[in-house]
Amino acid sequence: MEGVSVRKIKKICVFCGANSGRDVAFVNAAFHLGEVLGKRKIDLVYGGGKLGLMGCVSTAVAQHERQVLGIIPSAFTVKNLVGETCGKEIKVATMQERLVMMMELSDAFIALLGGFGTLEELFQMISWAQLSIHNKPIGVLNINGFFNGLLSFVDHAVKQEFITPRARKILISATTADELVDKLQAFRFESDPALSKLKWSPSSSQKEKLDLTLRL
Repeated sequence: MEGVSVRKIKKICVFCGANSGRDVAFVNAAFHLGEVLGKRKIDLVYGGGKLGLMGCVSTAVAQHERQVLGIIPSAFTVKNLVGETCGKEIKVATMQERLVMMMELSDAFIALLGGFGTLEELFQMISWAQLSIHNKPIGVLNINGFFNGLLSFVDHAVKQEFITPRARKILISATTADELVDKLQAFRFESDPALSKLKWSPSSSQKEKLDLTLRL
């Protein structure tokens, strides 16, 4: 990292599965990510509960005496569907409210292995970055090539001109936790000149005009 300006990251939001997957390497990777965050004195924001990889990451961070915050929809807690959150817990009404709060309280985002929910959260954050709603770094921890197909698809979409080369830079990837955190810290956001003019404040009375050739 010598000669590279380093972004200060105090809290990272981790998206990952409530299942453990079929490969023990996935569980080991989740625990190791939590250890790396703990050793680097980075606090965790996550979806709450103790199931699957979510439980592995949160447990490892807590064991290193870092703060853990679980943001969880109230519906999940009615019958204790996801178990007890490892750390402080905030209950919200909707999934969208959960994601907005995650965005506001975190300095960066990491997607570990997971399913549709993890992918939804990942791409929502990427989309919001593309629209300049936030400028925080986003990365995937590509354990055993789990995200190879996804990354190939994104590159294919760039070639087909549905994703711009500038927007492609939003999604970072690495095969180890330390490398990924280093990349997140070194990330420099490059906003689209047109999209950066959008005003997302609820009090905005006028909408900015968009160039309809923009590839969203």
